Amino acid sequence: MNIEKKLSEKTIEALQSLYGAAIEKIVFEKTNPDFEGDLTLVVFNFLKISKKKPEETATEIGNFLKINVPEVADFNVIKGFLNIVIADSFWLNYFKSINGKPFINAILPADAPTVMVEYSSPNTNKPLHLGHVRNNLLGYSVSEILKAAGNKVIKTNIVNDRGIHICKSMLAWQKWGNGETPESTGIKGDHLVGKYYVEFDKHYKEEIANLVKQGKTKEDAEKQAPLMQEAQQMLFKWEAADKDTMELWGMMNSWVYKGFESTYKMLGVDFDIIYYESQTYLFGKNIIEVGLAKNILKRRADNSVYIDLTADGLDEKTLLRADGTSVYMTQDLGTAVQRAEEEHFDKLIYTVANEQDYHFKVLFLILSKLGYKWAEGLYHLSYGMVELPEGKMKSREGTVVDADELMQEMIDTAAVTSKELGKATDLSNEDAEKLYRTIGLGALKYFMLKVDPKKKMLFNPAESIDFNGNTAPFIQFNYVRIQALLRKAKDLSGFEFTDSFSSPANLLTKEKELIIKLYSFNTTLNQAAAEYSPALIANYIYDLAKEFSQYYHDVSILKEEQKDLILFRLHLSKTVGSAIKESMQLLGIDVPERM
Repeated sequence: MNIEKKLSEKTIEALQSLYGAAIEKIVFEKTNPDFEGDLTLVVFNFLKISKKKPEETATEIGNFLKINVPEVADFNVIKGFLNIVIADSFWLNYFKSINGKPFINAILPADAPTVMVEYSSPNTNKPLHLGHVRNNLLGYSVSEILKAAGNKVIKTNIVNDRGIHICKSMLAWQKWGNGETPESTGIKGDHLVGKYYVEFDKHYKEEIANLVKQGKTKEDAEKQAPLMQEAQQMLFKWEAADKDTMELWGMMNSWVYKGFESTYKMLGVDFDIIYYESQTYLFGKNIIEVGLAKNILKRRADNSVYIDLTADGLDEKTLLRADGTSVYMTQDLGTAVQRAEEEHFDKLIYTVANEQDYHFKVLFLILSKLGYKWAEGLYHLSYGMVELPEGKMKSREGTVVDADELMQEMIDTAAVTSKELGKATDLSNEDAEKLYRTIGLGALKYFMLKVDPKKKMLFNPAESIDFNGNTAPFIQFNYVRIQALLRKAKDLSGFEFTDSFSSPANLLTKEKELIIKLYSFNTTLNQAAAEYSPALIANYIYDLAKEFSQYYHDVSILKEEQKDLILFRLHLSKTVGSAIKESMQLLGIDVPERM
């Protein structure tokens, strides 16, 4: 029941009938709220074929549509803008067709495209922080949106569990840990390992400062510092599979994995496949050999391997060091090929901050030059960094906003705010705690996702937990208000809440606006999927909740004298509630039933 499509087809007929012109595509827009109408056609592009003034052209097309499209109740013309009024009967028939049905079809078509979405990609030398929160929420939400839009989605994570940064934590624990463990300290495993990453940096800086005092340059001091040399030696041992080093690495990584698992669970994200860099970093070497054989890659005199991308406006990119060791690009090449061979994806989306824009340009170009056709389906979901009022975060200095602490702070703040507003007065302690968690985490997720992914964002927790404005608590409150309304209706004397209802003779303006908003759900979903933008869903839900809030205040529902109108308005409210709940789920956000 797509009225835009029907109007477009009939407008093409109108142009052919009126002016003898063949036009392939017609686009209607939502009418400006300052004017009467539901859909608007801009006619300026048709003046060459009509050879008439904008107002006359628009009027002729409008008359044609009113005669030939039963759903067109009326139209008006303002200069070159044809504003179409859609009949109430169309909106009522649409509402009846969706009433009681889910908005999201859980059954995928047999030919659904396979889309792999990579997100999270943490390092095992520190806990997840605020930046990871945006990454995880964005990747998870995009996955859910793509799935709802009819794609088979594979959610994947690659854990960076090897390298010099991992050895730094290992070495620091070895030197200053005194054998402490998560069990002996009560510290979460990823936090404990992160503590020693910071500890390494502290001692490393002291060594650099001492070497500089002895007359070394800063660059030489950084290379010659004993701690760094020890860390590099540990990395060589790891790559040589030294037994003691591997045991230490395995033990500390196991602490981190357990910690990550807890954080992911609290954040509400999951993965279908998890890759580990320690298992994939060598895969790219075979691809390097293929590239050399095809003369696409070159070998330098020092035995290092590179690709020359200067003709493509990039630079020379080293893919193997002179000593034969891999670089990050080597690993990413190998992992991409492995995924393509194993999962046969149609599209692979990398959810990575915009600091890595250049890296992915190079990666995609190399894979394309190597002849992999599926490289056309690679996409970098480049998002803006999250910053704090006081500036950027620094992991080595321990100045990050920890993800676990942030989530708990949001829950605690939600508890304080809810108690002040009397939101949990009638709930048991257990239900109240569940409510605080739902509100707090919902506020965090919505605040992160309502911003266009491409934009840098400033995170302000205080703004996110507000029961007014464009926030999750405002949306959740209106969902709860609908559920309370439905419960009250069941206790209404002399009234039965039946599945079927009679349509009103005329829709109120607010009722029509709500139905139009429900009608736009699929368009919004498909646009969000095409643009990989949960922000479109977030702002759709806010607009819907805001429309309902105004409707609730302006229109009598349970106190209406006509029972048929009560029933219609309850069904409308219930459907709005369903749309809110299903849309919030696309963002990974729960809605409470009471508050």
